[in-house]
Amino acid sequence: MPGLILLAIVIAATAFIIPANWLDSTSPAFLLLIGVIGIWRYSWGLIHFCRAMLYRHIVFPRMRRRVEALGEKALPSHVYLLLTSFRVAKSTTERVYRAAIEEALACGIPCTVVASIVELGDRRIITRLYNAMATGSAMRLVIVRIAGTGKRDALAEGFRAIAADRPARDAAVCVIDGDTILEPGLLRSSLPFLKANPRAGAFTTDEICEVEGSRIFRDWYNMRFAQRQILMSSMGLSRRVLTLTGRMSAFRAEVVCDPRFIAMVQEDHIDHWLFGRLKFLTGDDKSTWFYLLRGGFEMLYIPDVRIRTVEHPPHPDFGIASTQLMVRWFGNMLRTNSRALALGPGRMGLFTWWCVLDQRISMWTSLTGLAAALIVAASGQPWLFFAYLYWVAITRLILTILLLTVRNNVSWTYPFLLYYNQIYGSLIKIYMLFNLDRQRWTRQNTTLPRNRHSSERFWTLVGSRAGHVASMLLLFVVIGEII
Repeated sequence: MPGLILLAIVIAATAFIIPANWLDSTSPAFLLLIGVIGIWRYSWGLIHFCRAMLYRHIVFPRMRRRVEALGEKALPSHVYLLLTSFRVAKSTTERVYRAAIEEALACGIPCTVVASIVELGDRRIITRLYNAMATGSAMRLVIVRIAGTGKRDALAEGFRAIAADRPARDAAVCVIDGDTILEPGLLRSSLPFLKANPRAGAFTTDEICEVEGSRIFRDWYNMRFAQRQILMSSMGLSRRVLTLTGRMSAFRAEVVCDPRFIAMVQEDHIDHWLFGRLKFLTGDDKSTWFYLLRGGFEMLYIPDVRIRTVEHPPHPDFGIASTQLMVRWFGNMLRTNSRALALGPGRMGLFTWWCVLDQRISMWTSLTGLAAALIVAASGQPWLFFAYLYWVAITRLILTILLLTVRNNVSWTYPFLLYYNQIYGSLIKIYMLFNLDRQRWTRQNTTLPRNRHSSERFWTLVGSRAGHVASMLLLFVVIGEII
């Protein structure tokens, strides 16, 4: 709070050094600043915020009451907890499986824990915990060992193990990452939503995190998860979330046991006009999301149930780590975006379809304010740039305060991190738009093989670089013509 108060004082003081005409609502420059540049993004953000408040405080509580009225009848006949682990710290692995076993024993639902792992050390940890905590109980443990070829293979083998068990139609499967800790009571609080909503194929929940690293990492992750709660709640109103996070999502067993679903998770790919066939390495959560979206299933969001993730940034330097993570996240999003758009608003609903389209638009509109301010400042009106920064500071402070609607506290660093995510994130998205073949796991040195002839790779690289540079130049030219 002291940091936010100090920031507010600095913003207020800055108003005294900005020429009065920049703060006059009748000034053409002011109208340019908040009209042409900002009105679209802020109105779109306001729509999401209002939808999120409506969902969290009116619509979802009704859903919760309806589910609770069903009582025990809404619980699945069996639940499978599929956990995948690879190169996770031993202390984290022990916490994750301890929490999973405790929740499996406490939920009162017949439960099978399926551990899809690579390393022998993980098997020892899991077996020791099971012997100490669950021997003699009804809970079953199934361990599937695979080669270290990636999470997609681990999930596929886990799904096949579940399918081989021939689960009942009303059974549920929770897909849990190796760094995700289940909060007590999660299963009984969330699983009934699948049975109470026959059209729902899956759901996901809120997330909080424990971050290993410096303060800037903790603030960045916490801020992103707070933003996620608002966006997911907004999408929950349409019953179509924009991703089924791999950290913890629950599916109907009949969905994950379908050989077509398993094949998509393991072998998902797209055919790109420039890069040819791109097999997906990362982004299994986007594959499962697209499968359900294409199948016409609803995907629910449960905002009052949360998981806890243990975050290990891939590099101690914030700039390098955030770049690596953004490249992975945004690459996954863009590789699935075009085929989702092709489904059309009739299949997924107009609002959801427009949100997917906005993923393509926002990477450009988020840069227009900065680009316009730089162009006008370079043309002899430097005060516009300072006015732009003033506007950025005010709006990011307001956005930070709005995050208090979903979290108990915020940090003075949030306004700066919000702007960092907007500008740098947009640059990364545009870069990935022209480099969709660049994929890499953050926990293992697995990259997409490049089987093309050297000359073909050269011209592909030239084409991607030329398209990237030309698009950025065109952005500045168009903005320059407008202003």
